[in-house]
Amino acid sequence: MPKTRYLQLPFSFDIERLQQDLMIANQSDWISHFNTQAYENDWSCIPLRSVGGRSDHILPLDGLPFEDTPILQQCHYFQEVIRQFECEVTSVRLMALAPGGEIKEHRDAGTSLEDGITRLHVPIQSNPQVLFSIDGELVHFSVGNTWYLNASCLHGVRNPSTQNRIHLMLDCVTNAWLENVFLKAGWIQPEPSIYADRSINNENVQQIISALRLGGTETGLLMADNLERSFQQQKRLE
Repeated sequence: MPKTRYLQLPFSFDIERLQQDLMIANQSDWISHFNTQAYENDWSCIPLRSVGGRSDHILPLDGLPFEDTPILQQCHYFQEVIRQFECEVTSVRLMALAPGGEIKEHRDAGTSLEDGITRLHVPIQSNPQVLFSIDGELVHFSVGNTWYLNASCLHGVRNPSTQNRIHLMLDCVTNAWLENVFLKAGWIQPEPSIYADRSINNENVQQIISALRLGGTETGLLMADNLERSFQQQKRLE
């Protein structure tokens, strides 16, 4: 069964109030994304919830809790939006992609509902020309609505418009409430994996087996044999 790559959730927010809080946040400095090889033009952020409540970067730091930044404390509607999600919310940030900008296709491992970290987007300022490519499918995330992006899929986005594309992005810890919301919205619940590594599935297992055998190491060959047995077992059950 194919995994859910993106999904519109049943949460819509007041666009005018979102943009009013955006004006407040705009008084702070935007921080260019640290991975400069991943984009063209400018891709920048304002942290709203970050490790230690810091407003100067979005780098993860082990052992420190996520806290509201001073910027979020001034943005009361953003706080209201976050409270709509009855789950732990870790990182929250505004993400801006400049006119003519492009985020190159990539994968963010471990960022899907089934992995435990659910990445949600609430577009605040956008244009119908702004399109995500998600495993090859072009999708527009509409303003004021709430969108799930399975960021473990191959994805990128282009902004050919003349204004910044700005999203409020939330990383939520998956729980029973969130799973129930997703199921009602049409999420396809994945079948339990027969592979020890959840990133391996029937769509990519043969490629991984070939790469392991090409490497020629004793450990790699053993792993390839184990994967092959699991794959064949799965085929017999279908």
